Amino acid sequence: MSNQKKYKIYLSPPWQSGDELLAVQKALESNWLAPGGPYVAMFEDELKRLTGRKHCLAVNSGTSAIHLALKALGVGPGDYVICQSFCFVALANPIVYLGAIPVFIDIERDTWNMDPNLLEDALKELTGNGIRPKAVLYAHIYGNPAKVHELQKVADRYEVPLLEDAAEALGSTINGNSVGVHGKISIFSFNGNKIVTSSGGGALLTDDDAIAEVVQILASQAKDPANSALHVDIGYNYKLSNICAALGFSQLQTLSKRVEGKHAIFRFYQQANEELNILRWTRDQAGAVSNRWISAFLLPDEETVSKLVTQFENEGIEVRRFWKPMHSMSIYHPQRSFVNGVSEDLFARGICLPSGLGLKSAELGLIKGLIKSIH
Repeated sequence: MSNQKKYKIYLSPPWQSGDELLAVQKALESNWLAPGGPYVAMFEDELKRLTGRKHCLAVNSGTSAIHLALKALGVGPGDYVICQSFCFVALANPIVYLGAIPVFIDIERDTWNMDPNLLEDALKELTGNGIRPKAVLYAHIYGNPAKVHELQKVADRYEVPLLEDAAEALGSTINGNSVGVHGKISIFSFNGNKIVTSSGGGALLTDDDAIAEVVQILASQAKDPANSALHVDIGYNYKLSNICAALGFSQLQTLSKRVEGKHAIFRFYQQANEELNILRWTRDQAGAVSNRWISAFLLPDEETVSKLVTQFENEGIEVRRFWKPMHSMSIYHPQRSFVNGVSEDLFARGICLPSGLGLKSAELGLIKGLIKSIH
């Protein structure tokens, strides 16, 4: 029996459009239950169509996709990988899986994503000391698109591959184009709390033929493509199942509706703030549109955050503090970090409010009332 806390309002629960059951039923009726299958191919093709990428590999988690991406770039023991500090730990953990060394970069205040100036500082210092990092790994936090073109220019200047973690940003766009198309490799997550879910899952996308071939092999226990009884490397059991892919493919068909719903929830909080005047948030940079996967806000101070979290917990409503910067976590010390204090400030003052697409007007009204009560 699960010991997970039961809430009456969750932060970001899955939402079904009504078509998922039919897709999963078709997958079950086909008896194609193992990894791979028709829905896996359809899911991958839909992600390629959405992003314009040449190759897509559907896997069992976004973390697996990052692991495969780093492995495909030859990351191994003692190598350095530059990583955004303000993010869920799944961004950095695959670096450590491979015995490599994460170098953490703080964020800029506009988008809450990797600071291009600090990236420049890091690459200048590391290369000046004879260290050439194997990759730069950045993310679009809470769906807010990062300054990808600035990051790409810096990475290109030092000839280091750029990897895009779009785990939280499906449906976000930059200059009208989907995220997931930037850098040498990009990844998505389809975990249960994401805007589209396959119950658990992820995807790796690239335009590089050689990388696509390597990750396909590694994700299937490194079987020799010509002889499945032989194995060419230490591989992984990372392929997505046909049933999960059926769920994910079905949900992808309503992506635009889901983004509209997330925007509506975010606008409710913005409009409520006209009366409350307590919430602050990121603005979309020029040409970029966030999917607003999570309605994330800054409060005046840490004391206000603590009061609000307690108030919500007492009412059975799930809210969440912001990510703790990874450069401040003892599990990664001692590592080199390039910081400016922005992520620490966000961690102290940030809160994620309920953002589920099934939220009712009465529930939103209750949330607004609770925020008002501590103001």
